[in-house]
Amino acid sequence: MSPKTDGILESSLYVSDLSRSIRFYEEILGFPLVTEFDRGCAMHAGERQVLLLFKKGASRAIPSPHDGDGELHVAFAIPAIELANWEKWLESKEIEVEERRKWDLGGWSLYFRDPDRHLVELATPGVWSVY
Repeated sequence: MSPKTDGILESSLYVSDLSRSIRFYEEILGFPLVTEFDRGCAMHAGERQVLLLFKKGASRAIPSPHDGDGELHVAFAIPAIELANWEKWLESKEIEVEERRKWDLGGWSLYFRDPDRHLVELATPGVWSVY
């Protein structure tokens, strides 16, 4: 059996305009900036969770290169009681909800795009058997 982990600490997205993406995640999702660095930034995305935003192409030259491109997906947990509030909030910010889906276990997901067209999901409990 493998040693224990404590879950995902950080996830990363690759963005074309760092300032624009910081504003989006601060204003739309309420994620405060933790720190900026030469290749991007870290944002507080929940208890013990960090969302890293990297400038596209800026990480290729470092000793452990990584980079990403294309439309990626990230999901954030929300309380079920907040689903309607999120729908109203996104509408007030003129963010188009591409899909509103009810899952077999009773959960709901809202899907919309960030400025780089990454698919952002807000998910209530009941989406997965573990959530």
